[in-house]
Amino acid sequence: MLPVVVIRPEPGNAATVAAARELGLDAHAFPLFDMAPAPWAVPDPAPYRALLAGSANVFRLGGGGLASLRGLPVHAVGAVTAEAGRGAGFTIAAIGEGGLQPMASALPPGRYLRLAGEKRVPLALHEGVEVDDVVVYAAAGLPMPAALAELLAGPAIVLLHSGEAAAHFAAESARIGARRERIALACLAPRIGSMAGEGWQHIEIAETRSDQAVLALAVQMCKKVSPEGH
Repeated sequence: MLPVVVIRPEPGNAATVAAARELGLDAHAFPLFDMAPAPWAVPDPAPYRALLAGSANVFRLGGGGLASLRGLPVHAVGAVTAEAGRGAGFTIAAIGEGGLQPMASALPPGRYLRLAGEKRVPLALHEGVEVDDVVVYAAAGLPMPAALAELLAGPAIVLLHSGEAAAHFAAESARIGARRERIALACLAPRIGSMAGEGWQHIEIAETRSDQAVLALAVQMCKKVSPEGH
C-alpha cells in the first residue's frame, strides 16, 4: 500500500493519522511545523459583537490575554475549535465548516474580532461587517527529516491542509531533490493546490473542507497513483 504522509502540526497531526489508519491507510506522521504563541496586546472587547476563530490553536496558544475576551461569544470553525473554545471558558455562538470565509459571509452587520495565526487567508466581507485581526500564534516551518526524505524516494501521497503547508512542503521537496512526478498531493482546498506549484504526479482537491474529506480523497488516490510517476 502507498504511504500517506501527514505534515500538519500537532495535535491535528496525530488525529489525522489515527483517522487515516482506521480507514486502512498506511499513514505516517511527519509534522513540518512548530506552533508557538505570538506576543499580542489584548484589545478592548467593548466594540466587538463576537470573536471569530478558525483554529483551535487560538485557544491553545492565546495565553492569559484570552481571559479578558471571554465575554464575547465565539464563531468557531469546526467542532475541534469549538471544543477548545469551551475549554478556555468561552461561549460558542456558532460552529461553521469549510473555513472562516463561509462563516464570515453569513455574519450579521457589526464589528468582529478575529484571533488568528500569523499567516491567514484574507476575508471577503459584506457591507456593514468589519473584522479586526489580532495575531496570537505563529507557525515555524521545520526542515524535512531524513526519514521523510527516504519515504518520498518512492511513490507517496501527501495530505496538505493549508496553503502555507503546501508552499513549505514544495520548498523542502526542492531542497532535498525529491522527484515530484512520484508524489501525489491530496489538498483541502483549491488554493492549497495552487500554492504547491507544478510537476506533481497528481494534485487533487477534497470535495469539502474537512479532514474526513481529505482522507476519503486519499483512499481514492491510493488506487491510481503510479509507482513509475507520470
